[in-house]
Amino acid sequence: MSDFTSEFWSWYVAGLTLVSILACAVLLWISGTTKVKARADNTTGHVWDEDLQEMNNPLPRWWVYLFIITVIFALVYGVLYPTFGKYQGVLGWSSQGQHQAEVDKMQQDIAPIYARFNGLSPEQLAGDAPAMAVGERLYMNNCAQCHGSDARGARSFPNLTDGDWLWGGDPAAIKTTLTQGRNGVMPALGAAVGTPEDVRNVAHYVMSLSATPHDSIRASQGRAKFAVCAACHGADGKGNTALGAPNLTDGIWLHGWGEEAITRAINNGINNQMPAQAGKLNADQIHVLTAYVWGMSNKPAAAAN
Repeated sequence: MSDFTSEFWSWYVAGLTLVSILACAVLLWISGTTKVKARADNTTGHVWDEDLQEMNNPLPRWWVYLFIITVIFALVYGVLYPTFGKYQGVLGWSSQGQHQAEVDKMQQDIAPIYARFNGLSPEQLAGDAPAMAVGERLYMNNCAQCHGSDARGARSFPNLTDGDWLWGGDPAAIKTTLTQGRNGVMPALGAAVGTPEDVRNVAHYVMSLSATPHDSIRASQGRAKFAVCAACHGADGKGNTALGAPNLTDGIWLHGWGEEAITRAINNGINNQMPAQAGKLNADQIHVLTAYVWGMSNKPAAAAN
């Protein structure tokens, strides 16, 4: 957005807000000073539905005072807080600033809880019951929405309990994943593989790597074309954790299995993103969460407390 457009909308919002408040005051003044010529029966002559008449009665005083207080309050509020476009208010308050202050206060409050965990490795923490109780709550609040409350995932969301890791399952790799996030991209390779029949043949060869039911004739024909895929998945199909390329031989299918799912992946590609948690969790929280996630697929012995 250009500076001119930004300034225009700022002035537009400020002007519209101020005019609205002043219009309320003007309307209140007009309604209080305008005299309506009433009939002898104190009606204005306006009739609806044959028998519904408008009476010429002024607003109750308390109602008028509420209107006046509302207008004054709006003007005072507009001076103190951000109300008129880019104007920040004399108090300098902002929702972002208040949120950050609350986050900082929360971090100070929880710091003592994590202090005893800082000197322990993720492997040690994974066997520490109090640490894992904290890790479980971190997981439920930040990870369960995608990976499930039981951490077994769903289609396109990895199972964290099976020991199959796209980017590596050691604590250092898990911590990097949590901190920085991951973006797994498989480009569309249909054109590089060849004809639609070639793609189907490669799909059956991929299924054969994990002994999944397949057409052996098509698999044999697709073997040579698999070279296009081998650049990431390896000639043996066992994947590459440096690239986040999955192992095609273990029978674990993150995005669905079978000819249709695999041909769709080859033709259309896949873009799967794990968001970074560094903006939501501090380093101490990520350290404990790393231990919890690692422990789900390694089952460490519980440590004495």
